[in-house]
Order: sequence, then C-alpha cells, then structure tokens
Amino acid sequence: MTSNAARADILTRALRARVDGDGDAIPELYTDDVKAWGPALSASSAADLVTEFKRQDEAFSEVMLDVVPLDVGGDFACAEWHVTMTHTGPLVLAGGATLEPTGVRINVHGTTIAEFRDEKICGLRQYWDELSIFEQLGLLTDG
Repeated sequence: MTSNAARADILTRALRARVDGDGDAIPELYTDDVKAWGPALSASSAADLVTEFKRQDEAFSEVMLDVVPLDVGGDFACAEWHVTMTHTGPLVLAGGATLEPTGVRINVHGTTIAEFRDEKICGLRQYWDELSIFEQLGLLTDG
C-alpha cells in the first residue's frame, strides 16, 4: 500500500491531468477498471477516461487549478479544489445554441473523493455546481 502522502500526490496529479486533458497520464494514475462520475463526467474504465479527457471544452482557456488534499487515509483520499478559467471560445449549449466568447473569468469550487487499489485510483467521485458556470456567464436569470 502506498503512503498517505503518495496518495495525496496521485490524486493531485490526477486532477491536474484532467484539467490539462492529459490522457497519457491515465495508465499511471488509474486502474483499467476505474469507475468515475460527477457533473459532466461518467466513465467505467480507463479507456472511457481517455475519451473524457480528449473531450476538452475549447470554450475555456487560461485554466488554473489549485488543489488542497483534505483527508487521506486507508483506501480513500479527498481533495478540495478551485478552478479559474476564461470564456474565450464558443460554448455549445443544449439544443445546439452557441454562446459566443464573453471574456468572463469563471470560478468553480469542488471536491473530489478517490478510492485506491494499491497505488492507483480505482474510483473517483466529483462534486461541484455545474450551474454556477452558467450563472457566471449570465445564462441564468432570476424569476
């Protein structure tokens, strides 16, 4: 079993790989049968994760990630994170409508829980408010 510090590092590297769209990091960080879910993410294998990582949204750039591991023990690690990004490309919405770039800087806060098998992540759950992005872009109105 890997140390708590090593698992915190693995989770942080996995979150950075997701933000960077680095599918090449998946075999090193995840088991082949990894299960992952969260807003805008669903995977039941490492191959599914590669597909998800390649499906980067080109609507946002200047993406910055801050990660703070909160609790690591046994087979689990939890981290809180903050992403900032700028809306610089067309964003395709449900129904095919497109929101042209606004230049708005977006802030998203979330939590990720990882389950480990040996030194790799075998389960990943992410929690964040996907609608907060739409709210910051002015797509949600009161009333």
